[in-house]
Amino acid sequence: MVSQNQIDDALNGLTTVKVQFDEGIAWVSLNRPDKRNAMSPTLNREMLQVLEALEFDDRCGVVVLTGEGDSFSAGMDLKEYFRETDNAPALIKAQIRRAAGAWQWRKLRFYAKPTIAMVNGWCFGGAFTPLIACDLAVAADEATFGLSEINWGIIPAGNVTKAVSQVCGERAALYYIMSGEPFGGQKAREIGLVNESVPLAALRERTRELAKTLLGKNPTVLRQAKHALRRVEPMDWDLSEEYLAAKAEQTAAIDPEKGRTKGMKQFLDDKTIRPGLEGYRRGE
Repeated sequence: MVSQNQIDDALNGLTTVKVQFDEGIAWVSLNRPDKRNAMSPTLNREMLQVLEALEFDDRCGVVVLTGEGDSFSAGMDLKEYFRETDNAPALIKAQIRRAAGAWQWRKLRFYAKPTIAMVNGWCFGGAFTPLIACDLAVAADEATFGLSEINWGIIPAGNVTKAVSQVCGERAALYYIMSGEPFGGQKAREIGLVNESVPLAALRERTRELAKTLLGKNPTVLRQAKHALRRVEPMDWDLSEEYLAAKAEQTAAIDPEKGRTKGMKQFLDDKTIRPGLEGYRRGE
């Protein structure tokens, strides 16, 4: 059992990440605005620490990942993550690489709570991995995206290429990987990189509205549903059907709210809800 004191200790003294709570939403900001929130080894360690703590923090029902200042993230810190570690011992280098992947996709893709990426500005290179690993994403129209690795004489590694291939069509993915051409929020929405793009002035409120919608859902079922979608992606249809049947049974068994029973009663017996248009009343 993780205590609140342990959670608080993990969230105190952070130097590259900022966490703020707001009515069930944890606003997690990459906090190196002078470096366009480039992801350094320290930031990667702190982000993993933050995500592990928030997983057990009752103040957090939804995580919003964003960047401090006018950038989401410029990607990996070329100086601290690459050049300064080029000659490091193999063990140190491996630990640094593992810490990056640990939070940027391993933790985020199957996180216990809903996650939303709020892209408020500059989003380049390695930042695509946590962006896509989040469940949902909202961008500012004014945001600037780019897979500029080709201009540095490198490929989009660190699972960036895999992440982009998951959400964008092959033609769009290849175009931006091969050309290095930047694009804005509306184009990001068009190619499936984000769910929505809105004017910067409306970005936080729209993200908050979306987070509030998720907070209204049954958290156990929400977690099971998103994990199921990610698991069935590589399966064939027969295996997927078997898996989803088992997952549905597991969900009903572990759900402390007994949402399926409540929803059925409210719809069939009480005739007080319309499930196609609204959720069941969780408080009843």
